[in-house]
Amino acid sequence: MWSKAIWSMLGIGILETLYMTLVSTAAAYLIGVPLGVFLVTSEPDGIRPAPGCNQTLNLIINILRSVPFLILLILVMPITRVITGTTIGATATIVPLVIAAFPFVARLVESSLKEVDPGMIEAALSMGASPYSIISKVMIPEAAPSLIVGCAIATTTIMGYSAMAGIVAGGGLGTIAINYGYYRYQTDIMLLTVALLVVIVQVLQELGTRLALRQDKRKQ
Repeated sequence: MWSKAIWSMLGIGILETLYMTLVSTAAAYLIGVPLGVFLVTSEPDGIRPAPGCNQTLNLIINILRSVPFLILLILVMPITRVITGTTIGATATIVPLVIAAFPFVARLVESSLKEVDPGMIEAALSMGASPYSIISKVMIPEAAPSLIVGCAIATTTIMGYSAMAGIVAGGGLGTIAINYGYYRYQTDIMLLTVALLVVIVQVLQELGTRLALRQDKRKQ
């Protein structure tokens, strides 16, 4: 049972899981960070108030976050097929992962930026700093530790989503767990894939925590 082919399959599964997770996280942050910044700056008391746009974006993000990932995975299959040419495999899974993750990322970024001391923003405004300067030189640098922790949380959450995609042959360790642990009743392989996922999550979370501590000025 534990042949060379099985270990090779598990190795490929780990690589596919990391590929899906890291690429999806990067794409989700490319979309989610600007949205999160806009959510904060466009509030009625923000540095660039735009209440109408803020409410609309809040509504869209709330709707997307309300859809369970497995349902979203099926709903966006036509979009996935148009973009990747298929609905199975690791690359195809990236599409629903990004769609599911970027609203979550936007909320994480919003939460982190709201932790910045308002007094610092007011001081920058009083000195005539532009909104871009306030965002890039005050808000993001001050929120860096929280943003890094949020990134670690987002990455591990996206990895959990990628494992769920195994039910529709999404690739990675999730597919191995479903195909062998569920359909073939090979519980030992399923338990091993779960253990591997736990180890990867712990490593990513620890890296994020350590990096956040290094960026935290209050502990230097």
